[in-house]
Amino acid sequence: MKKVLITGSTGLIGYEVIKQLLDKWTVYAVSRRSNEYLSTHTEQIICDLSQDINTSLFPEHVDAVIHLAQSEHFRNFPEKSEDIFTVNTLTTLKLLEYARKAGARNFILASSGGVYGYGDEEFSEDEPLMIRDDLGFYLSSKLCSEIIADNYSSFMNIVSLRFFFVYGPRQSETMLIPRLIKNIKNGDAITLQGSNGIMINPTYVSDAAKAVVRSLDLTESYKINVGGPEVLRLRQICDIIGDWIDRKPIFEVNEGVDARNLVGSTRVMEALLCEPKVRFDEGIRSFI
Repeated sequence: MKKVLITGSTGLIGYEVIKQLLDKWTVYAVSRRSNEYLSTHTEQIICDLSQDINTSLFPEHVDAVIHLAQSEHFRNFPEKSEDIFTVNTLTTLKLLEYARKAGARNFILASSGGVYGYGDEEFSEDEPLMIRDDLGFYLSSKLCSEIIADNYSSFMNIVSLRFFFVYGPRQSETMLIPRLIKNIKNGDAITLQGSNGIMINPTYVSDAAKAVVRSLDLTESYKINVGGPEVLRLRQICDIIGDWIDRKPIFEVNEGVDARNLVGSTRVMEALLCEPKVRFDEGIRSFI
């Protein structure tokens, strides 16, 4: 069987990707600590990507590398700036070099839809990215990783996946959808930018993972948005969550602030990878 090395293997997307790969690939799962599921079903490699990684622990040859890991301190700038840059950017370079030497044909990089910034129209992959001073350190590190990875496209197929608000079971409580659920359960007010809040197309984890797995079949380099099948305002998202947990959301409306909308076109995703299937009402029901 073909061999794939995957980082972020215990994360939201990584865990689901591994489940979808096991029948067809030998999976080398990189994680910071031992995990019973990984040790049973994969070739687990214990490695802390925030440290100086030792690629001698990795297999001599792989057919693909999937780099999904991100710093767990992504909100803690500047206190954890070195950790963020090491995991998101420096590790990307080291894995690209490893992939080149190991003969990998495909390198899948987890980026973010946030690299576009924000705007009222949906973002597509053919739009040039603008250097913005409001991206923040985390998204700047993701953009740097994309630029670095592009330089390796003559050695292997580089597929940068720009994820848009992925959610699902096992997700960290620091992320958007779990925070909304928690606030609604606790009766805490949710601030809306404008009367209805930001506009996004959230992606259920199974759709995101399927896009990653399908990326392994690509024979060229691409940048691809990975988004959900419907565009929703934050007020709509909260109302749907409230219906499922039987709690009415409490809102604080900030009329003086423009909504920082972030919606990704999924046309390329549908053409090259898969069509997102899970609508938010269905996904949040599974989550809750």
